[in-house]
Amino acid sequence: MVKLKGLRQINPYVAGQQPNEPDMIKLNTNENAYGPSPKVAEALQNFDAQELRKYSSLDQAELCQALAANLGVSPDQLIIGNGSDDILSMAFLAFFNSGESVLFPDLTYGFYKVWADLYHVPFREIPLTADFEVHPSDYFGDNGGIILANPNAPTGIYLSLNQLEEILASNQDVVVAVDEAYIHFGGQSALPLLDNYPNLFITRTFSKDAALAGLRVGYGIGHPDLIAVMKAVKDSINPYSVDMLAERLALAAVEDWDYYRETGRAIQETRDWFAGELAALDFQVLPSQTNFVLAQPTRICAAELFQQLEERRIYVRYFPKAERIKDFLRISIGRREEMETVLAAIKEICSS
Repeated sequence: MVKLKGLRQINPYVAGQQPNEPDMIKLNTNENAYGPSPKVAEALQNFDAQELRKYSSLDQAELCQALAANLGVSPDQLIIGNGSDDILSMAFLAFFNSGESVLFPDLTYGFYKVWADLYHVPFREIPLTADFEVHPSDYFGDNGGIILANPNAPTGIYLSLNQLEEILASNQDVVVAVDEAYIHFGGQSALPLLDNYPNLFITRTFSKDAALAGLRVGYGIGHPDLIAVMKAVKDSINPYSVDMLAERLALAAVEDWDYYRETGRAIQETRDWFAGELAALDFQVLPSQTNFVLAQPTRICAAELFQQLEERRIYVRYFPKAERIKDFLRISIGRREEMETVLAAIKEICSS
């Protein structure tokens, strides 16, 4: 590496690989097994490319109105971004500036630590329990803010609304951010707590529930005062972070949410069936409320199973550097027929 003054040194977030092979089954990045709503395809087909000569909107007012009606909040409680990663990154800049340590679990979305390092935010990782759960009392006491993925990733485990409220009630002088990327697939959203806790900030993404991972649209929900701070940060970085086409297609998705309710139910049913089948093969399967399962094989080591699945062009996620889950595999939930193929492959591998 060249030796120059001022170069940033940081360990970046490592995303799952993106293979592109014929006849593969890709279950390593928690993409939605079903395609976007037909209304999204229709909106894409009808989009006038001549509109792209103009800048996109600054406030995504039409999308905010549709989301507000869908979620039961007011438009001034919403901010739209270039994926929930964009929203979460801005949240670190907007909310965590006290100089005290921000708290998040030791086993969670890997980007939290990266953003803390990047923005020089002090942080403390709180160990999950032996059962990979968040213990609310571990988050009591002085801190500079809290961020929790709920359901958590990569464990898939959900923190109940009562437990989350314990954390909010004990930390009313700091922002508690709740990353609900997977809430569409199980558990209860923290939305009902917004009225009583102005320190609550919720993030969501269109990548998982709306099958629009390639589009990059996410949003934050919170008290209007928090949203105002977020918008000031956004306008200081990139006011046009949400492009015109992305806004139009995300709006079409919100307007056809019944479609996503159906596909979400199908994913949950397949997940529960697949988890039960793995348990019957003596896998330790963590209770998941997401579109993936985290499972530990017992008849074969995780590394070997990962490799043999990859040889069959079945891609799952393996975390060899994460000490607590180095013996586990995270398997996204595909369509039922895909998961039947995966299960057959696992049975064959484990019996050989």
